[in-house]
Amino acid sequence: MATELLSDREQEEALRNWWSENWRWVISGIAIGIALVAAWSYWRGYLEQRKNAADTAFSELTAAVASNDKSKVEAIEKNLEDNYSGSPYGDQAHLLLAQAHVAGGRFELAATELKAVVDKSKDVALAAIAKLRLARVQIQMGHHDEALALLDVSKAGAFAAQTYELRGDALLAKGDTAGARQAYQAALTASLTHPGDPSAGSNEYLQLKLQDLAADEAPAKPAPPPTEK
Repeated sequence: MATELLSDREQEEALRNWWSENWRWVISGIAIGIALVAAWSYWRGYLEQRKNAADTAFSELTAAVASNDKSKVEAIEKNLEDNYSGSPYGDQAHLLLAQAHVAGGRFELAATELKAVVDKSKDVALAAIAKLRLARVQIQMGHHDEALALLDVSKAGAFAAQTYELRGDALLAKGDTAGARQAYQAALTASLTHPGDPSAGSNEYLQLKLQDLAADEAPAKPAPPPTEK
């Protein structure tokens, strides 16, 4: 309302005075805005470049593993470990190498790769999967107590069924058939209670394990008496 009462000349003079007092703030605000936009663009470009580089490195690692090029595998693995440790690419590289080591019977090396994911991964689900695979490798190596220490059902979450099943495998390998049966029963219950459990194994396979235990524990039938001639 007050502005409407001013003449054009008075309005022009008021605008000139306002600009004289505030131009520094206006220019600074524009400069900061431009700097923020430029910084955000640079950051997005950096992340995209980093993602593309990691993707390329992982593809090269996959090819090197397939061709059994050990020197190239070591070089690419070091690059991923140095620059992408704990990232999805670093985690997947460890899992890929662990799988290759298991296939080649190099269980100690597989355990090292899997432990890196368990200890460093920021993906809780992926770390849980790596822990299950590590327990399986420990069982394969005969380190049954180490496997059981990893298989903490209270911390298994959505992976309870497979955790119980692997506990059964470790206990059975130790000769604890009663403990193995209990663990397999718990695995079967967990898989039936949570049918969408991504870790749940085959119910039929669990049933077979339980049947095998029952057959092993069944008392031997007495030999038939000799027939008289």
